[in-house]
This record gives sequence, structure tokens and C-alpha cells, in this order.
Amino acid sequence: MAEPAPDEVRLPGSEECWALIERIAASSELKRAQRLRDILLYVSRRSLKEGISQISEQEIGTNVFDRLAGYDTSVDTIVRVSTSELRKRIRNYFDGEGQSETLVMEIPRGSYIPVFSFRGAAQSLDEASQPNPVKSRWLFPAFFTAAGIAFALALICSVLWVQLHQIQRQLYGWKYNPSVAAFWSDFLGASQHTDVVLPDITFSLIQHASNRAYSFDEYLNRTYLAEIESLSPQQQTTLTLFIKRSLGDPSAFRLAERIQALDPFGKNIRVYNARDYLPDLVKRDNVILLGGRVTNPWDSLFESRMNFTAQTTFNYGTSDHTTTAIVNRQPKAGELDAYRRSGEIGYCNVAYLPNPNGDGRALIIEGTNDEAIEAGGDFLLSEEQMSNFRKMLHVTKIPSFEVLLKVSSVKGTPLTGTIEAYRIYPNLK
Repeated sequence: MAEPAPDEVRLPGSEECWALIERIAASSELKRAQRLRDILLYVSRRSLKEGISQISEQEIGTNVFDRLAGYDTSVDTIVRVSTSELRKRIRNYFDGEGQSETLVMEIPRGSYIPVFSFRGAAQSLDEASQPNPVKSRWLFPAFFTAAGIAFALALICSVLWVQLHQIQRQLYGWKYNPSVAAFWSDFLGASQHTDVVLPDITFSLIQHASNRAYSFDEYLNRTYLAEIESLSPQQQTTLTLFIKRSLGDPSAFRLAERIQALDPFGKNIRVYNARDYLPDLVKRDNVILLGGRVTNPWDSLFESRMNFTAQTTFNYGTSDHTTTAIVNRQPKAGELDAYRRSGEIGYCNVAYLPNPNGDGRALIIEGTNDEAIEAGGDFLLSEEQMSNFRKMLHVTKIPSFEVLLKVSSVKGTPLTGTIEAYRIYPNLK
């Protein structure tokens, strides 16, 4: 019987491909990620069972995420962000519990159509040929030659070790500050990623224009965008321009850059705009939220466990459109009910808590003004301040806590941040 030609390739059938899709959808990578699983099943069904050769981002947004037909994908990027996460989880599946799969699939970048292929046959390694033994003679000069080479290599290794140590100290200086390292190792020494979520200034502008605050659900489902239609034509035009861009807070950007510098090769830390962040990520990863709830609605997921919270009041039609205060829900003796900015004095709350699933950490830095947020970063990155805080708590390992900082600043630059009040939560793991 004639053997098949070497270049003859068997193509997978649609039933075989669909069975693989069902195994991936049921895997640990996707069993808790409902929307990612919905994307996978939707595009696979359209491709394998309906024979569709092209699927658009807008189609997925409409049928999977319940967006309105014809919505603007340049403003609402949820499909792109979610599909990027789905691609990563598919790779994780084939690297982990699906590593024995003979059939593999991927969703190539720039497309939403799944592509299937068989794993290549593993190439056998050639056995290394053994040299024939030969008889050699001891040469006295060779001994000194070898000793000289060994000494030179040892000297080179010593020099390289010193240089490597200096480079490590430059790159990972925080590890050599014991109090800073004791805190940040929870974020940078963990197996999961740490997500830095920047404030969404556009969301704040829409609330200013509407003279009302929107809930987290309204933000997550993008229903707040419909409010723009009730504004004046001039406001609609201005806000539409803002919505098409991801406006950021310079102070938060500077702090995010300092946090990224703790992880110079980008192995642990990822940065998101609040508008592009996903509920599945906040449950799975460590998370650092910058800005108060009016610019970063993700804060609301943690407010029930916080004593100090930033609250914004809208004063539409006045010279100061908003007033932000740090509210003290349960004041102790000598504490105020609320801490408000006065001149160059502001306040920052730093909360260090478990993430929603309890298997990671969350850090919330919110303040009455931009300089206060930067001061919160100064506090967490200062060996002196973190060391004094540990001594104040009489602990080796820092528990969950909140710290209210009083911040003095000048010309947009924070000068000092002193502890005004604090709470510790040793039972929150």
C-alpha cells in the first residue's frame, strides 16, 4: 500500500473543531469569565456552524455585549479589550490543561474568526555521537596555561558579579528598602498581575456637564453616554470630542510611571484606563486604583469596607464646579467628620485591602486634589514614612489598612504628607 505524500495534511472537521471549542469554554481559564466565553462561543458558532468568513467588532458588541446597533467602536473599546484577554487565555489553555490537545486554535490579531490547526509532530533528537577514547599525555606547561585561564575567568566573573549587583540595585532599588519592600512585595512578588487603573477624566466632565453623579453600573454599561443627548448642542459637541479620546490626569500618570518603574521589565504591572478595565480582571488580579470615584468608578467596589471615602459634590453654575471631601464614616475622638481642601492644604486616603475574591490585593489612592494623589504615592514609596508607619503599628508584616494623609503643596507640587488618622484591619486577609 502506498504511503501518503510527506506534504499531505489532514484538515480538521467542523465537529472536531466544535468539540475543542467546548473543551476550552469549560476549562478553568474561562469557567469564571462569562463574557469571554460568550465571545468564544459566538464567533465559533458563526464560523463553524453558519459558515461566516468575516465577523466585525460592532457585530460582537451588539450581540454579545448588548450595545446598540451602529455604536461607535472608537469610543467603546470593550470588544477589543475583551478579545485580547480571550486570546491570552486560549494560549494559557494550550500551555496548561490543554497541552495534550492534538488540535489547537487561535483568534489571530486583526480578525475575529477562529483558526484551527494540528500540532506539528515533535522532532526526534539525534543521538550525540560519542568520541573515541584517546590516550593523552600530561603536559606540564598546559597546567599553568589552564590555571592562568581559570584565574582570568574567576576575575572576570567577580567583576561581572559586582556590575550585576550594581545594575540590580539601580533597577530594583525598592528591594533594598526593607519597609518599602515589605509592602510592595505583595504586588511585585505575587504570581498574578498587578493592574494600575488610571482615572477617566472624560467621565468626570460628563458628570460636571450633567450636574449629577452616575453609578458604577451606569458607567460599566455605558448608559451614562445617553445623557449627552439631553445637553445643549454646544455641550454635546464638546463632550463628543472628549469621548473620542482617553483624557488622563497628569498627577496620576506620573504616579503610574513611578509604580511601573518598580517593575522595569514589565513582568507584573499593566496599566489600564478606567474606561477599558474589566470586572473579571479586578477579581483575578492585584489592582491599584488612582483617583476618587468621580473619575475612577471602580473605587465603589471597595467603599463598603472603607472608613475614609472621597465624595464629590457637584455645584453647577458656581466658580468651583465640584467639591471633594474625604468623609470619615466613624470618627474617633479628635477626628473630623469630613476633611476638605483649604488653600494649599489637601487630603489623601490610601486604602490597602483584599481584592474582591480575597486572593489578591487592592490599593486605592484618592484625594481632594491632584497633588494629594501624588502625595499618597510619595508615602508608599518612601522608606522613612513606611518605616515610621510600621513602627506606629508595631508590626512586621503590614496588615490591611487605611491612612488619611494631610498634604501641603505649592504650585501643583506636593511638599509634605503627614498621617492625620488611620485604621487597620488585621482580620481582612
